Amino acid sequence: METNIDLKNIWQRQKSEQPDMTELLDKLRRYKKVNLRKLAITNIFLLLTCGFIIFIWIYFQPQYLSTKIGIIICVLGMLIYLWFFNRFSGNLKTIDSTDSNHDYVQNLKALVVKQRFMQTTMLSLYFIMLSIGLCLYFFEYTSMMTLFWGCFTYSITLIWLALNWFYFRPRVIKKQQRKLDELIDTFEHINTQWQEQQ
Repeated sequence: METNIDLKNIWQRQKSEQPDMTELLDKLRRYKKVNLRKLAITNIFLLLTCGFIIFIWIYFQPQYLSTKIGIIICVLGMLIYLWFFNRFSGNLKTIDSTDSNHDYVQNLKALVVKQRFMQTTMLSLYFIMLSIGLCLYFFEYTSMMTLFWGCFTYSITLIWLALNWFYFRPRVIKKQQRKLDELIDTFEHINTQWQEQQ
């Protein structure tokens, strides 16, 4: 059985009313473009944040070892996340509009596996390192505050981290997963139709 399927020929031979093949390929191009733009924004934002954190270290000269360890953990967490995120997004570039339907589906399924790894393991590691780093970083400055303001500072920080973890993160994951599943379903549907026509 042939696994290299020419999508354009199949699409043109179909009798049923389906969206135009260019529309489908355009949908894939838009998905890649949005994700590559997100990659650029994430790189810029996290690298600027790392630079700002390092500037704070140099300019304010923290005295406590916990503050310095907190800064290192935060920066390291961001850099590790960026490294894996760049590797994941680099796989988007390998999907080519000249690929066969089978290649599209295989590449998209590989992206799903890598996306789940990013959304579970790497995002969890990032949040854990960021939380620990911030808590260590704030220790020096909250120790100079009254007990009320120190607890208030930690409470606001932990509430913000929890809001991101339990509310925003699942919504973003569902949205990303839905888009990728939509593309996979569309290409698998074409593949099924082609096999039925044989």
